[in-house]
Amino acid sequence: MAVNSPLPVSSDLKAVAGIELGHAEAGVRKANRKDLLVLKLAPTATVAGVFTLNRFCAAPVQVCKAHLAQVSADAPIRALVINTGNANAGTGEEGLARANATCEALAGLLGVSAAQILPFSTGVILEPLPVDRITAGLPQAIANLQSDNWFNAAESIMTTDTQPKAASRTLSIGGKQVVMTGISKGAGMIKPNMATMLGFLAFDAKVPQALLNQLVKDAADHSFNCITIDGDTSTNDSFMLIATGAGELEITSDDSAEYKQLAAAVTELSQNLAHQIIRDGEGATKFIAVTVEEGKSIEECRKIAYSIGHSPLVKTAFFASDPNLGRILAAIGYAGVDDLDVSKINLYLDDVWVAKDGGRNPDYREEDGQRVMKQSEITVRVKLARGAAASTIWTCDLSHDYVSINADYRS
Repeated sequence: MAVNSPLPVSSDLKAVAGIELGHAEAGVRKANRKDLLVLKLAPTATVAGVFTLNRFCAAPVQVCKAHLAQVSADAPIRALVINTGNANAGTGEEGLARANATCEALAGLLGVSAAQILPFSTGVILEPLPVDRITAGLPQAIANLQSDNWFNAAESIMTTDTQPKAASRTLSIGGKQVVMTGISKGAGMIKPNMATMLGFLAFDAKVPQALLNQLVKDAADHSFNCITIDGDTSTNDSFMLIATGAGELEITSDDSAEYKQLAAAVTELSQNLAHQIIRDGEGATKFIAVTVEEGKSIEECRKIAYSIGHSPLVKTAFFASDPNLGRILAAIGYAGVDDLDVSKINLYLDDVWVAKDGGRNPDYREEDGQRVMKQSEITVRVKLARGAAASTIWTCDLSHDYVSINADYRS
């Protein structure tokens, strides 16, 4: 069960004008489960994305990048197709051929070109994509196309997730209503520079391609690129932002108040979806924010925060509610900030001041640390006394169930 993350309510997920979603049970890996999703876009839509930095990036990631590079006013992206159960990664030229075949099959059904389709896959790596099952399921997905189908869409992209991840926002910008809805998936193999996650966020404003490219990167850097479960960077990570252009709001400049308000809303919703991933981390029992303050740069603050968030010793201590907090100091020390003066470091767990000026706070009591460690939501705060920069990442504990889930993943 996800940590303090209620199941999304289908009726709360708002339809976004200019996008329809349809799902199918294609039997990609297992029968009788939603595992295929089509997103059909209006011709007015613009699409931008960020992808994994893993050098072994999956075939669909490579095809997506190639198709996005070919976008023009006369040939916009018209649909996305997503399958779960098979990652189509580590599959070489044959994997590329199968990803392209999926695009061609959907393009033929929609009457567009294959270059106007973006494919996405998630699941087991190093196995051939069953493209015949996917293409056979596409008519069913198209028949199910609806504008208010977000809950089914969220279920259709799950792998080891225990629940679908989705959220909506409705806001007024410049006196014009904007509706945005997003879904994501991910529970393990989660690390910055994207994770084994897929995220799709759509809103009905009109945004030119260059601005959308900027917006998706900024939103990802403050959300999906600030989460870690186990320190493994996946081969398939993708976060896509879709501006359908079917609403009244039109953004033309990143200097405008309207753009800044839209960007803040997109980032907030992206963070919500990213937090849902962490709360549903494989075997997670605790949601942990790690904030590093008073650094020389955001980069060094993140480096230290990730060192804490990735540490198996720190994460298992949180699982056991064991205030073995020297593990946090050790993780700070090996983070790679070579000129760090540890004699100035202060460490807090929520309201409890644990370490003062590089050593144990004389007023710290272990029962206070344990009180915080038993909570389901915890904030670790580190003050470096080096500057004014700060950064926050989000992670979870590491439990017995994490090992069991990943040991049995292919069973």
